[in-house]
Amino acid sequence: MTSSVRGRFARLRRQYAPHEHRPLEGYAATMGAFGVLAGSLAVVAKATGRTVPERPAVADVVLISIATHKLSRLIAKDSVTSPLRAPFTRYSEPGGSAELNEEVRDEGSPIRHSIGELISCPFCLAVWVATGLTSGLVFAPRLTRLAATVFTATAASDFLQMAYSLAKEAAEGDPEPEPSQPALNGRALA
Repeated sequence: MTSSVRGRFARLRRQYAPHEHRPLEGYAATMGAFGVLAGSLAVVAKATGRTVPERPAVADVVLISIATHKLSRLIAKDSVTSPLRAPFTRYSEPGGSAELNEEVRDEGSPIRHSIGELISCPFCLAVWVATGLTSGLVFAPRLTRLAATVFTATAASDFLQMAYSLAKEAAEGDPEPEPSQPALNGRALA
């Protein structure tokens, strides 16, 4: 049975992308793992009597959304988390603002490849992170909100750091006033 499934995936892969390596069986396994994870969380919530909100609070949605953005980028792009990605990716170049660009390792198993794509792509990883944080609101809401607050504050800090850098560059890029021209707050009057 295993060989017939592999054979079907091989044929499907050739038909789907004849000129490019697309590990469809790895993607199927990754999707299956996500389905098992999400289903398990739902079963555990039901079995333990956890109440699932009918409608999440807007504040929680905003908090989890911003925390998901930051945590996904942290896992997928940050220099410090590169050891987590190293078995599945290969360093390519700096990506700016303490981030890295990496290439997915093509050699090895299709599952290794699909995991490499997943953990090096903040957009791909976001659904997993959001699922974890949202589940945390069901199982440990106070702790989850606290952790999400850390990532949300870090994301806000990142944007403020970038805005500060842009403002500083813009200010340093202005020409100095000529000595014969009066200045107002460091800018020449024209």
